[in-house]
Amino acid sequence: MNVEIRRGTDRFLEREPGRLSRHGFSFGPHLDPDRLSFGPMVCHDDHVLGRGTGFEEHPHEGLEIITWVVSGAVVHRDATGAEETLAAGDCAVLSAGAGVRHAEVAGPDGPARFVQVWLRPDDPDAPPGYARASVAAGPGAGLVRLVGPGGPLTVGVAGASLDVVRLGAGETVALPAAPRVHAFLTTGALLRSSLAEPLSAGDALCVSDGPSYEVTAGVPTEILVWSFG
Repeated sequence: MNVEIRRGTDRFLEREPGRLSRHGFSFGPHLDPDRLSFGPMVCHDDHVLGRGTGFEEHPHEGLEIITWVVSGAVVHRDATGAEETLAAGDCAVLSAGAGVRHAEVAGPDGPARFVQVWLRPDDPDAPPGYARASVAAGPGAGLVRLVGPGGPLTVGVAGASLDVVRLGAGETVALPAAPRVHAFLTTGALLRSSLAEPLSAGDALCVSDGPSYEVTAGVPTEILVWSFG
């Protein structure tokens, strides 16, 4: 079993007018041979956009792009004809496949924060597609499936799933047992455990080849949990 903490303060920072991005893996000019990927996950970004700003139309191909809105609203448009406004607690999957263009900007009412993950798909040439969903995930509900078997959204990566959990202060949850588990704190903090130091918002816990692993919230906390078979 291997447990690694990736601190939010160690992420690669990118600042543009109206945008702050924190990259969890090597991205663009930021290259670290030890931070290239985690299983099929090749990008884990934490973006903050100013009102009406963000990413204008640009192309992608050969990626599964998963977006979770933490706060505010994100307006998504793409060449499949999809045009959606994602609010806090909404999740979307854009399968870029053989190629698609899309844009993401913060809504007109204020800034927005969202987490975006890119996965390498099993079939990089599949037709592009887009879907979104919301789930109810309050304290005491445990892990709530967003993407993968049993969830409202699918992704073109066998054995991949995404759960969200919202914990009250002092509440404990068991992370899944899987060959690779990536748990990212969007908000809140976790207490010290037997295998890890305390974690705070923006930190990630990466567990490889381990059994189910329990974490406890010190304050109200939201965690996005990826599992890869």
